Amino acid sequence: MKRNRKTIKQRATKLIIALDVDNFNAAKKIVDLLYPKVKIFKVGLQLFLATGNKIIRYIKRKGGLVFLDLKFYDIPNTVAAACRETVRLGADMFTVHSQGGLDMLIAAKQAVDEESRRLKKQAPLVLGVTVLTSKGRESNIKQRVLGLAREASKAGLDGIVCAGQEVKIARKKIGDNFIIVTPGIRLEDQEKQDQRRTATPKQTKQAGSNYLVVGRPIIKAKHPLKVVEKILADIK
Repeated sequence: MKRNRKTIKQRATKLIIALDVDNFNAAKKIVDLLYPKVKIFKVGLQLFLATGNKIIRYIKRKGGLVFLDLKFYDIPNTVAAACRETVRLGADMFTVHSQGGLDMLIAAKQAVDEESRRLKKQAPLVLGVTVLTSKGRESNIKQRVLGLAREASKAGLDGIVCAGQEVKIARKKIGDNFIIVTPGIRLEDQEKQDQRRTATPKQTKQAGSNYLVVGRPIIKAKHPLKVVEKILADIK
């Protein structure tokens, strides 16, 4: 299956802001403050359930890009239907859960390609979530991540989501023509909170990640824009 190679071949590491808030006004405030310094915003389960596609429409009108992180995980037919709706919503990238299996992943990618062609629009990046960053440092995590990454690649997905500790091996084994998105980013002096496998922006960039997802360390900061500027300097 073809991937969105034009997008994938850009290797500059970019910052994604996770809008981990529970209402439209709070999300809008963050977007207004940080755009255009940051152009990509993640909409997760809580915010999507609270606002529906209202926040997606706002980000798009503003000129930003939307990373819809709902981690679809169901039977292939159900996931395929959800993927078609995601294309219609206008998301620029979104997640499915790689543990759903090869058939589910293939169905997801095929649905995205078909719906994008039907609507004559750019297909969003489809990213396979591997092992959540809240999981501990079990000895087999790298092997599990690598296995799920290979499954995502085999299905034709555009990339994966994995913790900073697994970026280097995933990049080495899967290759350069594959997007890697990394959550669980923390600055050196910040607490991990509920995250177990964290990494700094600089560490993650050096390992080969394309996108860093940062939420609470920025949106809960006293001066969010200053934190953004520090992270952007670290990954320049």
